Amino acid sequence: MTTISVRPLTAEDWPLYRAVRLAALAQAPEAFGSTLEHEQAFTDDRWRERLTLRNQFVAEDGAEACGLIGIVPVGPGLAELVSMWVRPDARGRGVADHLVLAVLRWADDHGFPQVRLWVAQGNDRAERLYARHGFQRTGLVEPVREGEPQLEFAMARTEPGTGGGPGASGRG
Repeated sequence: MTTISVRPLTAEDWPLYRAVRLAALAQAPEAFGSTLEHEQAFTDDRWRERLTLRNQFVAEDGAEACGLIGIVPVGPGLAELVSMWVRPDARGRGVADHLVLAVLRWADDHGFPQVRLWVAQGNDRAERLYARHGFQRTGLVEPVREGEPQLEFAMARTEPGTGGGPGASGRG
């Protein structure tokens, strides 16, 4: 069994990012605010730009990418966990935990005591994952994509001792 590793992506990693992101959108379209068709139309420069605007991490099993996660600052002391996905054949092996821990370390290292995320309703496995890492529902609910019936709910984690509660702020 190969050890799972997680590393940040750089702008030069855009082909890998594109491949994993498109695989995620194809495999779990209901979980993302974007669509496969929309992102397939991105230019190479757009993929590079996305990696300069967000902190994106990839999980790898040996040399093979098996998961993706990002974290984006959205306000003072608040960052949002985005684009979480694990390849189906890699699930149940701790990949998701490694990815979540990577973004929480990034948030702690960069002065973001609160991390928020959105989970599609019915994705109980994801909710359990985030709860293991201290996230709680905030009470905020909204459509995954405007004009569509699928809903998502917010969860937040506040670093111990920083004040504020998990529902201290809405989506940025």
